Amino acid sequence: MVSELGLLDGLTASLIILSSTTFGLLSLYKSIKMKAKLLTIAAMTMFFVGCFWLGPTIDFFMEVIWQTNITPIHFYALLSYLWVAPALLFSMLLGGELLFPKKKWIIVGIYLILGIVFEYFLWFQTYESFIFTPPSSPGDLIDASFVRTHPTFLLVAFFLVSVLVFLGIGFAIKAKQSTGQLRRKFIYLSIGFTIFVICGALDSILTIPVAIGVVRVVMATFAGFMYLGLKT
Repeated sequence: MVSELGLLDGLTASLIILSSTTFGLLSLYKSIKMKAKLLTIAAMTMFFVGCFWLGPTIDFFMEVIWQTNITPIHFYALLSYLWVAPALLFSMLLGGELLFPKKKWIIVGIYLILGIVFEYFLWFQTYESFIFTPPSSPGDLIDASFVRTHPTFLLVAFFLVSVLVFLGIGFAIKAKQSTGQLRRKFIYLSIGFTIFVICGALDSILTIPVAIGVVRVVMATFAGFMYLGLKT
């Protein structure tokens, strides 16, 4: 039987995936119907960002159904973080399309290289990249935290700062320069990406379960703000 902490961990992670999937599918449907490229890019961004919480979600359902955890334990980190590179590429492509359309492929190319480097360390130095904490009691879930001197953590930190500056602050500046409905859309996008960066960082730093739960509930609004910022 899943413990109370396991329920909090698993349900909040599942909420983020449900929110990202729901708004991602809505965006994808509208993009196909309207042939809107930006909505397609946004949909893929939502999907991949939501998958960052796939590790605790799958671990939760395994515990519910089979009373066991993910094995081998390093799969927990792979399930959560293998989506970093594609999420980064689509988010940077979205930002490039809206902020620097003439330089978007240069930006995407730079982050493609960095994303490949990150995936290398993730796959081939998984145990060196994370501190894995097995469940301390029956019904708990696995926990994994970054080794903060390893390149995987340093790259994730750089990626989060890049998204905050390039997309969170960048869209806020565009909002200030715009008026009417366009301004409102840039505000929504700025809020969405700022929520993603702050909540993503806090989720990996905080150790108090209730605080993590609150952070994840807020994180679940990320996809909604992105959808509001791009829907027509």
